[in-house]
Order: sequence, then C-alpha cells, then structure tokens
Amino acid sequence: MKQEILFIHSAGPQEGKQGSSQLIAYLQKSIGSEYSFSSPAMPDPENPSYDLWKNVLKEKLSEVNGSVILIGHSLGGSVLLKYLSEGNCNVSISGLFVLGSPYWGLDKDWILKEFELSDKFAARLPQISQIYLYHSQNDEVVPFSHFEHYAHKLPQANARIFENYGHLFQDGLPELVQDIEAINC
Repeated sequence: MKQEILFIHSAGPQEGKQGSSQLIAYLQKSIGSEYSFSSPAMPDPENPSYDLWKNVLKEKLSEVNGSVILIGHSLGGSVLLKYLSEGNCNVSISGLFVLGSPYWGLDKDWILKEFELSDKFAARLPQISQIYLYHSQNDEVVPFSHFEHYAHKLPQANARIFENYGHLFQDGLPELVQDIEAINC
C-alpha cells in the first residue's frame, strides 16, 4: 500500500504559478511512486474561512487508509495545526510538515481570530512521530518571528531554516522530499 500524503495549500490564488501551485507540482514530480499525493482545492482561498477548510480537511482525512503524511504551506500549515490540536483527527500521522506558516495573533499584522491556536495547542496535538518546521529567512510574506514562535512552542520539531527560498518555495524544496523519504526508512 502506498504511503498517503495530504498537502494543504496556502491562501490566495492557486492558478498558474501562484500560491502553492509550483511547490505542489515540484513535489508531485519529485516524490517516489511509493507515495499517493493529494492536494485538494480548498474553498475560497482568496477569502478563506476556517470552518470551510476544516470541513474539507475532515472529509479528506476520513478517506485515508493507514497512516498519512500531512504537509501544510502557509495558511495550510496553520489550519492543520489548529485542526489537529482541537482533537478532530482519528488518523495515524507519520509526519507533519509546516512550511512558512503564520502564527495567527502573534503580532498586529496577523490577527484573524478564527485561525488562532489555543495557548496549549502543542500539548493537544495527537501523537505524531515526526514534526518538521520550514521557513526561509527571506520570506516576504510571513515574518521569521512566526517560525521562531512555532519552534519555541514545538521544541520536539525538526526546525529547518533556509536562506533564499522565499515564501512560495517556487524552485522546489529538495530538503522536504529528503525528509519525507526519511520517515519511511
């Protein structure tokens, strides 16, 4: 049976070379045939609602057979962490990868109550054998301080800092592919 990967994309337009589209295309091309890759279109990405995204996530996770690797890019990572910490997941998670995600409520430019995590979200996450946090120092959208806050809240996570990948990781992320492959070794 193939290892399932579920990728939750960023907010904003996803067509062409916008949003997470190039990163998704890179991953689909780069991961081996032993993986089943899914990246559902999330509702109204230019005006996202947590409840609508949560419903899609719940539906997609209900279709998982065996364990799953979860990847969330930008808002997608925030949504995964919120969903998982609210006790909504009954699926075995082999790995969780959070890329360039905002920590909602951390500063005045990132206030959106519906996406904010509880203060004790980390303690409420289900058992996940491997958690990875990725952020580029030249991220032009999400400040690096958000990554630092996640790393503080999730000290068990593997923190990966990059210099020049930007926010969209448009040129790919070979380190992500290597880390995914290492989970199944």
